[in-house]
Amino acid sequence: MSPNVITTPVRAMLVLGTRPEAIKLAPVARAMAASPLFEPLVVTTGQHREMLHQMLQMLQIPATVELDVMRERQELSTLTARLVDGLGEVVRAERPDLVVVQGDTTSALTGALAAFYEHVPVAHVEAGLRTGVLDNPFPEELNRRLIGRIARWHFAPTPRAAGHLTAEGVPEAEVFVTGNTVIDNLLWILQQGTGRSAFRSDLRRVLVTLHRRENQGEKMRAMGKALRRLADRGDVEIVLPLHKSPAVREALLPELTGHPHVRIVEPLDYVDFSATLAGCDLVLTDSGGIQEEAPSLGKPALVLRTTTERPEAVEAGAARLVGTEPQVILEAAMHLLDDAQTYGRMATAGNPFGDGRATERIVAQLAEDFGADAEAPAAPEPLVATQPD
Repeated sequence: MSPNVITTPVRAMLVLGTRPEAIKLAPVARAMAASPLFEPLVVTTGQHREMLHQMLQMLQIPATVELDVMRERQELSTLTARLVDGLGEVVRAERPDLVVVQGDTTSALTGALAAFYEHVPVAHVEAGLRTGVLDNPFPEELNRRLIGRIARWHFAPTPRAAGHLTAEGVPEAEVFVTGNTVIDNLLWILQQGTGRSAFRSDLRRVLVTLHRRENQGEKMRAMGKALRRLADRGDVEIVLPLHKSPAVREALLPELTGHPHVRIVEPLDYVDFSATLAGCDLVLTDSGGIQEEAPSLGKPALVLRTTTERPEAVEAGAARLVGTEPQVILEAAMHLLDDAQTYGRMATAGNPFGDGRATERIVAQLAEDFGADAEAPAAPEPLVATQPD
C-alpha cells in the first residue's frame, strides 16, 4: 500500500469508549507518545465513562478529548447517531492524519464512519474476527464487518482473522498479522506488580464475567442459577465483578446475593482484574478479551456463548465453547474442577493470540506507510501459523 507521504509527526486519533478498547489501545498510544514520529490524540466517547477515567491514568494514556454521549438505557440507534455527530466534530477540529479504532464496539464503528465521512484513513486494530452469524454477538459482528469495509490498515491478531478479511475481498497488502495488543498490555501491567486479587480464600477460585446483550434477561437469570449451584459445592469461591448494566444486575443479583461462596464486587480496575485473573483457577465468561488473556496465564476458560469470533483458543484447547444452557455450564465447570487431567491439558495449551509484540508491528507498519521508515525501528516478523481452511 502506498499512502501519500506526509510530514511527521503523524497525528493519530485513537478512538475508545469502553474498557476493553482502553486496554487494547493503551500499548499503541504509549508507543506513539514515546516516538518522535507520532502525535497521538486520545478521544474517549464515554461509552464506559465510569470505568474509563481511572483506567486511563493507570494505563498512562491521558485523553485529549472527552465526549459525553451516554444516557441511561439509551437505544443503539440514538447512541450511534450521537457518536457519529460528536466524533465528526472532533475529526474536523483536530484534522488527524489517521484514525485508529479497535475491535467491534459502537465507538469503533462510529469512529471509523466519522473518519470516512471526513476522508481520513482508518487503521483497525484487532481486525478480521468473525463468527459468521450477523447478529451474534449483537451488534458486534455487524460492527466489525462494517469497519472491515472502511479501514485502510487491517491489523489482524491471527492468521485466521487475516484469512477472513482476504476472503471478503480485502487486498492482502492491507492486511497485517500482528498478534493481539491485549497480550502486550497484560504482560506490561503484570510487570508493574501493583494489582490485588479479589479472591479471599484458599478454595478453588472461579472468576466469572457476564455482560453480553444477547445473554441478558431470562438466559442470564438461568446462568445465575447455575452459578449458585456451582457455589453450592462448598469447595469453590466464585468472584463476580458485576457489570454496571442495569439489565445485568437485575438478572444476576437476585440469584447470587447472599451466597457464602459467591463474592460479588463492583467492576475491578484493570490492575486488580489482571491480578484476579492471574490468581484464579478457572474462568467462566462471555467476554471476548478474556478468551485472549486467560491462555497467557494458563487459566482454562469456559465461554458462555453459542458462538465465538476467537475460535483459535478453542482449537488450541485453552478454551471451550459451552453455550448458555445452565446444566451444560454447570457440568462443564464441575468436570474441569474434578478432572485434573482435562484441567492440565487446557492450562498448558498455550496462547494462539500473540507474543507480546503486536504494538511494535502496528506502529512500525504505520510509520513505514506514512513515509517515516528511515527513522522507524524495524518491526518484528509477522506471526506465522497455519491459515484456516
